[in-house]
Amino acid sequence: MPFTIHSRLLLLVLSLLLPGMLAATWLIGRTFDAERDANVRTLRETTRALSTVIDGELGQRATVAHMLAQSRLLDTAPRISDADLKAFAQQAGLALQGLDGWVELHAADRKLLDTRQATGLPVPATRQASVMPAPVQAASQPADDFVQLPMVRPLRAGVDGEPAHARLVQPVQRDGRTVLNLLVTLPAAELQRIVDAQRLPPDWRAAVVDSRGTVVAHHLDGPSLVGLKVPPDVAAQFAQRNEGMFDSVAFDDLLITVYFRTGGTGWTFLTAMPREPYTGLLPSPVRQTVLGGLGLLALALVSAAWVSRGISAPVHALAAAAAQIRAGGPVTATATGLAECDAVAAAMADAATTLQNGRAELERQVAEAVARTRQAEQHMAQTQRLEALGRLTGAVAHDFNNLLGVISNSAHLIQRKTDEPALKAPVAATLRAVEVGKRLTGHLLRFADHRALQPQPVDLAVHLPALQPLLSTVLGAQIQVSVRVAPGTRPVVIDSSELELAIVNVAVNARDAMPCGGELRLRASNATAEDCVGLPPLDHVLIAVSDDGCGMAGDVAARAFEPFFTTKPINGGTGLGLSQVHGFCVQAGGTARLASTPGLGTTVSILLPASSVGSDARRPAAPRAPADTLDGVHVLLVEDNASLEEITTTLLRSYGATVDRASDAADALRRLATSASCDVVLADVVMPGTPDGLGLVRQLRQLRRERPTLPVVLVSGCSTDQESLSDFFVLRKPYTPEVLLAALQQALSARRGPTSP
Repeated sequence: MPFTIHSRLLLLVLSLLLPGMLAATWLIGRTFDAERDANVRTLRETTRALSTVIDGELGQRATVAHMLAQSRLLDTAPRISDADLKAFAQQAGLALQGLDGWVELHAADRKLLDTRQATGLPVPATRQASVMPAPVQAASQPADDFVQLPMVRPLRAGVDGEPAHARLVQPVQRDGRTVLNLLVTLPAAELQRIVDAQRLPPDWRAAVVDSRGTVVAHHLDGPSLVGLKVPPDVAAQFAQRNEGMFDSVAFDDLLITVYFRTGGTGWTFLTAMPREPYTGLLPSPVRQTVLGGLGLLALALVSAAWVSRGISAPVHALAAAAAQIRAGGPVTATATGLAECDAVAAAMADAATTLQNGRAELERQVAEAVARTRQAEQHMAQTQRLEALGRLTGAVAHDFNNLLGVISNSAHLIQRKTDEPALKAPVAATLRAVEVGKRLTGHLLRFADHRALQPQPVDLAVHLPALQPLLSTVLGAQIQVSVRVAPGTRPVVIDSSELELAIVNVAVNARDAMPCGGELRLRASNATAEDCVGLPPLDHVLIAVSDDGCGMAGDVAARAFEPFFTTKPINGGTGLGLSQVHGFCVQAGGTARLASTPGLGTTVSILLPASSVGSDARRPAAPRAPADTLDGVHVLLVEDNASLEEITTTLLRSYGATVDRASDAADALRRLATSASCDVVLADVVMPGTPDGLGLVRQLRQLRRERPTLPVVLVSGCSTDQESLSDFFVLRKPYTPEVLLAALQQALSARRGPTSP
């Protein structure tokens, strides 16, 4: 009777000293772990102690700087008498008693005081220019060195031979203005003394690094490394987190393990030890245990070899059968002498036939799954990139609309105030340029998903064939145009003019890709699940525009939807055509995709949500009022852009209105709460601050419940939250004075109703 695999393997396992080896392995691991944990605690505690000491030194000087900035001796700044300067120098000396460093006092054009010099002596002009940190500016002007609290500046190199030092800058403010800069210094030598005072092992490192990544003090190498920049990998670790541990290479090329901590001043403190001691050395008892275990293991292997001799032949037979299965060949079951092996061999013979049949099908399904996964990843990456570009483009278009508003209103004011013939042509040219800029921002806002649409149900079976004559005209006689809409294609709710513009933009690109003629194919059908990868789980309609042109390389196709990206020569295109297509699709709730093969052509796929029952078409704009005056009307203008606010105020006053201005939403709400004389509110929707523009809209809606006769006209350049604006009259930037006047008149005429349209 043949032996079983179980009985033979039991003899093999019993011959091994498995428990002893596991215990030895556990002991070694615990020893290494304990030593590493001890090293980590030592590095962490040393680094935190160094951080605490130096932060304390900086904190003391910050307190001194704050106290000296409040001194009454500086109340006459920037004109301070010599007597007050002498007294202030004595006061500064007392404040710094027991602390290394000195105090400097800077006016806008000179240095008034340096406590290192004899009290009361004027500071030389050459010295003033070399150490002046920054000119003192008015409170309304930005200045990096004027802050509310002392700020630790990075280590500065010595000037005229003076040693390096760190600075704490404290603005001296009187009557809301910054009149002086007060500097309290901390010499680098003092920082080096603090680092040297740490009791570290001889081969350890410790360093202080300022906020710019410059070494301020260094243990072991001392001043020789002060002023050097830390390596890029170390700076990257500092940028990612405030405290942590990593491996690096020291300035002397030694492999080290570093623990660092960045304090509230922005300076970083680090302690490091050589990497080899950190990982831990194997103790002698552990080494002896390992050697003994290896000897026992060798003996066990010799015994196992003898026991396994009766197993090897059947196992080799099974291995040969497995190799046949792997190669896809048939397997023949043969007797091996072991009952289990015979049973496995028979099962493998049966499985080989099944695997042969299933291998091809499995490979096909895996290949399809991998292709779909890669396609989904590419679609997701492209969508995220275009979303980021859309946000940037929307912000640029908003600021550009403000500039166009200033130019447009200024030109209309000039046109209104003068009949000078010499000005008529320049003003007309300016207004034409504003219209061109308005169309340009319209393209940008379509890409950024910030342009208001006028959606309506569109039957593609009717609408697309009607575009064929237009496309034939655009493309010319050399290019054939074919349009086909699949039966049963569902309608979509979109702005039809935007769809026409998108298709024309794609067609123009196709024309440039087929200089010798070809065919443009416009197809529409209900989208499949594969078409909608990466889109919300809704029904979509696919509109595909294909050409027989030269196609695009992969890197060009990946950037085709970016605004201003074009491969055409100068004056050959703006690069906004395909960005409008993508912006229109995203704003409609879908997306646009591009597939191109060099030499074979390009297909642009437009995916739009299929229409449900009914339509949410937006309400048309209110008609213009015929009046051309605002005599006696009190307007509250809310605009954060100072230039646009100024020119709009002048324009409104030219129509006879009284204008009260608010620079932000909070200021506007305060004025409305304390004044009942406001006849109409003219407010920008997009503005910074708290509350922001949409927050102001919500507050105005609440206020109109208490004062239902208060008309509101909103101005928007790129707001996407159209539902929040549905209760108000809305103007789109840039607007003409006539449109502004008509909107204000229309809002005023509806003041008697409970709400405005």
